[in-house]
Amino acid sequence: MEFQPLDRDGIAARIARDIPEGWFVNLGIGIPTKVSDFVQDREVIFHAENGVIGIGPAPTEANINPYLVNAGVQHITLITGAALVHHADSFAIARGGHLDLCVLGAFEVAENGDIANWARSDHEPTKQVGGAMDLAVGAQRLWVAMEHTNKRGGGSRIRTACSYPLTAKGVVKRVYTDLAVLEVTPRGFAVLDMIPGMTREALRARTEATLIWR
Repeated sequence: MEFQPLDRDGIAARIARDIPEGWFVNLGIGIPTKVSDFVQDREVIFHAENGVIGIGPAPTEANINPYLVNAGVQHITLITGAALVHHADSFAIARGGHLDLCVLGAFEVAENGDIANWARSDHEPTKQVGGAMDLAVGAQRLWVAMEHTNKRGGGSRIRTACSYPLTAKGVVKRVYTDLAVLEVTPRGFAVLDMIPGMTREALRARTEATLIWR
């Protein structure tokens, strides 16, 4: 059976399915920012570290407010009851264990939960570790949204050990890729879900790290 990898919207929608009612959630730049577009049937409070609490779905072209952006300088909307707070207060939230969840993008995730998402090349929009290190260690749990393999030869980004500089050590709880949902365990990545048509053999062939099925 042929399989069709999820696109970026598909990854974001799959993450949105697993966020419980009432959670306080920070979304990193890239794929994670799309998650708020797919959580519309329950109350989830989204946070941006530039001082926004209560982000809504992305605006339409006609409804863009040029002064209302998230930490990745992407245009956002606000839900009823949203608040704008001082940058220091926002980082106190990020660092102080007040977030139920942070969703970040990554270049690599290791089977022990290490994450590498620090952009280094000249063409990347941000070239420093930024607030990701605060969020990675400050949130109660960290999920990652990423493509399973890289664009240069299809090498695995789900690694036994990260080859890029680390953002944080041992913090990732779960990884959502375009092929599967993986949970970090002491024995390797536990496969929680796979896309339709994906087989265990095909997933193993695209994954450097240890995979286990419960």
